[in-house]
Amino acid sequence: MEITETVLTDVKPKLERGLVAAVGMDVGLDAAAHALAVGWDKRDRLAEMENPTGYLFTVGLNFAKKRLKAPQPVELPPVPEWRMPEIEPGLVPALEELSPQQRAAVLLVHSFNYTYAEAAEVLDVSVSSLRNHLNRGMKKLRKRLGVRQ
Repeated sequence: MEITETVLTDVKPKLERGLVAAVGMDVGLDAAAHALAVGWDKRDRLAEMENPTGYLFTVGLNFAKKRLKAPQPVELPPVPEWRMPEIEPGLVPALEELSPQQRAAVLLVHSFNYTYAEAAEVLDVSVSSLRNHLNRGMKKLRKRLGVRQ
């Protein structure tokens, strides 16, 4: 597969969603931009990879970890007020308590409606690992919010 600007443009939304879900809005978007720049610089090497999206997610996550000195609050993208869903007030603080992988898994699958395979590809993990992150994250959220299954 040839890595072109179009290929990276197609990867960009998945990469941004995954990184924003993992580390927050500002750092996540910066990390995605950094990862895409690395992807362009290493496009020949990227073309040989089985999962270039997962590789770029890892590059972005490593960049973000260097930027984060303290945990950042989860900042979800703004939603127009007329489309604002009703959410449990404790949800965002509960999401902040999850690990980056758990938070990303929960948000990609339950907020962005990614399939397990799509989310696993973005996070560069197996579907089995994604299920583990998702199950652990949901268990913590339910416990924190007092929800019985």
